[in-house]
Amino acid sequence: MSSQFGTLFRVATFGESHGSDVGVVVDGCPPGLPLDPVTIQAQLDRRRPGQSALTTARDEADRVVIRSGVESGVTLGTPLALTVANQDARPADYAEMHGIPRPSHADYTYRAKYGVAARSGGGRASARETIGRVAAGAVAEILLRERYGVEIVAWVDSVGPESIAEDEIDAVTISRADVDAHPVRCPVASAQPRFVRAIEAARDDDDSTGGTVRCVCRGLPAGWGEPVFDKAEALLAHAMLSIPATKGFEIGSGFAGTSLRGSEHNDAFVPKADGLGTATNHSGGVQGGITNGEPILFRVAFKPPATIGKAQTTADYEGNEVELAAKGRHDPCVVPRAVPIVEGMAALVLADLALRHEALRDGRP
Repeated sequence: MSSQFGTLFRVATFGESHGSDVGVVVDGCPPGLPLDPVTIQAQLDRRRPGQSALTTARDEADRVVIRSGVESGVTLGTPLALTVANQDARPADYAEMHGIPRPSHADYTYRAKYGVAARSGGGRASARETIGRVAAGAVAEILLRERYGVEIVAWVDSVGPESIAEDEIDAVTISRADVDAHPVRCPVASAQPRFVRAIEAARDDDDSTGGTVRCVCRGLPAGWGEPVFDKAEALLAHAMLSIPATKGFEIGSGFAGTSLRGSEHNDAFVPKADGLGTATNHSGGVQGGITNGEPILFRVAFKPPATIGKAQTTADYEGNEVELAAKGRHDPCVVPRAVPIVEGMAALVLADLALRHEALRDGRP
């Protein structure tokens, strides 16, 4: 679908990068859930542009307005409509680029599909579309926290060639306060200056760089997930790879696990207070597509942003060779701002799986 995601907890985002506003409609949110705009705003503030010299200079407050579905601070069970106005749009920055598809951007493919494309910014392919995802994800997080005790924390795991080791992070105790203590959103002090230098070097060269975001989801019970096609990790992969600029997803041991033998990789079961647990977590909290009660741990890869100021030899829509040095305000690296987007999409998946599991246990289809 172009705009909709989810089965029972459903979201549909709308709006373009330089249009009047962007937002989301959330359908399927249970009634009686406490919902304060401040909670949604907190996540949008972590995603918004202009946070530091490491991000785009576009200055947007990204103030959320709840248009429907809430009364006296609680959800009504009817659709939620959340909007954010675009206040610092500058479509004129893109006038000279309208006839030239930006290398590795969605300009060409959108035009190939629809026969027309937004004349400014990336339209629906812009990261501004993710505002609706983050707002809806904040609602999903309230449901997960209030009803199930689930919490989600993501952080920057690498920038360009610089990375941190898994044993430098305690995924059991890491908090969002730890992550947000530094603008690069990496809680490992020794890595912070390396990550900053990598981003600044790309920015100062009118270029960009990629990176990875790692995420942990804690407090999940065993039993969430819908085999065989809607496995928990399959839906998480779907959600993460729908985020702009993503190019890879792995859960648990991921690709590194392919170098192990089964005797090394298997997660042996051990008794715990509420049933069984596992001694290790190479499975990343999911086995057979169903959560096993251990933390879900996954990683998402983001490519270097496609729009850069460095001159590139490319072709216009007529096939003429041209040189393009993109104008406008763009992130030299998306991963610091991608952290709340990853958290939001994870929350949407888990909230939907939670409601589907409840429906199964209630004997409903």
